[in-house]
Amino acid sequence: MAVIVKYVVERNGEEKMTFTSKAEADAYDKMLDMADELFELLGTSELIDDESKQEEIAMYLAKHKEEVLFALGAKRKPAPKKPKVEAVKTDVADDAA
Repeated sequence: MAVIVKYVVERNGEEKMTFTSKAEADAYDKMLDMADELFELLGTSELIDDESKQEEIAMYLAKHKEEVLFALGAKRKPAPKKPKVEAVKTDVADDAA
C-alpha cells in the first residue's frame, strides 16, 4: 500500500485545488489571495457591475501577475536571448583558386 501526501487549498470551507507539492499549493493559495484583493479593488472602481465578470478579471490578472507587473512598469521584462550564431568555416584554398 502506498502513502500519498496531498496538499489541499481550501477557501471558506470549499476545497479549491489539490496538489502533490507544498510549493505549488502555496503558490496557488497566494494567487487566490491576489485575486481576492484585485476583486475588492475592481469593486471600488464601479466600472464593472457584474460580480462574476469582476471575479473573472481578478483571477485573470492574478494568474498573469508577471505580465501585469511588466505593464505597470514595476518589473522589467528580461532581455531576449540572442540566438547562437555558428561560424561558417570556409576553406581559404578554395577561395584563392
